[in-house]
Amino acid sequence: MPLPTVILPGYFAGAIEYRSLEESLKQLGFPTVTVPLRQRDWLPTVGGRSMVPILRKLDRTVKQLIEEYNTAQVNLIGHSAGGWIARIYLGEMPYTIHGDVTESTHSLWHAHPYISTLVSLGTPHVSQERWTKRNLDFVNLNYPGAFYPTVKYVCVAGKAIYGKRSLGSWLAYSSYQLTCSEGNCWGDGITPIPAALLQGATNLTLEGVLHSPRREGMWYGSPQVLQSWVEHLT
Repeated sequence: MPLPTVILPGYFAGAIEYRSLEESLKQLGFPTVTVPLRQRDWLPTVGGRSMVPILRKLDRTVKQLIEEYNTAQVNLIGHSAGGWIARIYLGEMPYTIHGDVTESTHSLWHAHPYISTLVSLGTPHVSQERWTKRNLDFVNLNYPGAFYPTVKYVCVAGKAIYGKRSLGSWLAYSSYQLTCSEGNCWGDGITPIPAALLQGATNLTLEGVLHSPRREGMWYGSPQVLQSWVEHLT
């Protein structure tokens, strides 16, 4: 039987946006639950603040699924910022850079023994944006690349929009530049391809795939796109 699977939404996204992906995975035999987030749950994290409120909800969801299915491990899918937040969750270094938790409470995380496969979908694993950089610097300094050998890392990037300083491509250009300091490159409209991949991971670049389920067109969770990466789940 496929392992149970947890979906961690992207920044300021609610669980409802991932209902279709959740149902598609269930139809393929993966018992799937999305971390029950609402947009307002992200408010304490605004301005580059701590992700501890999100990590706590993620931890609760993972533990509930492990207990419900009497399993030792689950798969974890992180969309957009959910991918790098998941990398914090896997880790064992005290996430105390914001002063909201002490070293004695960091055992909330240290979750890599519970995760079989981590799939990141359109995740910006690097950033030059001032509010995001502090968190991502913590992640990449302490857990560079596909850090834990017991976890299978799968990074999925979309190649849909080339960033240019022109009408229709300006948002992509600005987002790519904020992420990797280069606006003239390919990406999913939000995350440039180079930022979405990790050294040592199974890295996939998919043609025509857009970043968000909110936009028209194919995104990472569309049924026809899902088939390109779901085979990597345990």
